Formats: sequence, C-alpha cells, structure tokens
Amino acid sequence: MARRAGLMSDALKVELARELGVAGVVEREGWGSVSSRNCGSLVRLAIERAERSLAGQARGSPGEGLRGAQPFR
Repeated sequence: MARRAGLMSDALKVELARELGVAGVVEREGWGSVSSRNCGSLVRLAIERAERSLAGQARGSPGEGLRGAQPFR
C-alpha cells in the first residue's frame, strides 16, 4: 500500500513539536527519534487546532465554512 502525502505541513509539525518541547530532539535526531507518546500528542494537538479552526469557520458569515459543524469526539 502506498503512503499518502502528508496532511500537515512541515512548519506546522515543527511548531507543534516546539509547543510540546520535543523540537530539539527533532532537530538533532529527526522525527524517528520522537517517542510514540509524543507523536500521539502531536496528532492530538493538530486535531484540536483543526477542530477550533472548523468551529471558527462555522461561526463565520453565512456561506463560509461548515455551518453547524460539531467537533469530532
């Protein structure tokens, strides 16, 4: 099975890594050295940001974003 193209930009990944305090590990050793727990936390943060973004679009002017969208739980 082929891998799908990345959904998150490298800039976003690095920003989230900084937020979690693992940017140093990424810079020194690469993404392969980040623990599974920290990778899961990165994904959780990315999902939270996406949900907030969608919620903000839903509250925007008519015709913008997803009207009445509820965050995925």
